[in-house]
Amino acid sequence: MLNTANPRLRRLSFRAWRRGFREADLILGPFVDRYAPDMSSAQLDALEALMDYPDQDLYEWIVERAALPAEIDSEIMFMIRKFRDEAYVTRDGPHGG
Repeated sequence: MLNTANPRLRRLSFRAWRRGFREADLILGPFVDRYAPDMSSAQLDALEALMDYPDQDLYEWIVERAALPAEIDSEIMFMIRKFRDEAYVTRDGPHGG
């Protein structure tokens, strides 16, 4: 998990790693830990709004098994999908291997 004194980033990391849907945790947790510290306030707002969606829906959109609603077709979703592709396509996980 993210090691920071920033309470907003700690909350985001906690939400990302403990969504209750393991597959989503394994993408969102590492993504938030890696990218959230460098995000603007507006990007963090968008990420927090995205995390309000139900786990199953969010995961289906991330892995592109379901059509992405226009309201969340955003820079943040693009970043998450790109992270997923870079980290998981090789099946080595978020740190490579």
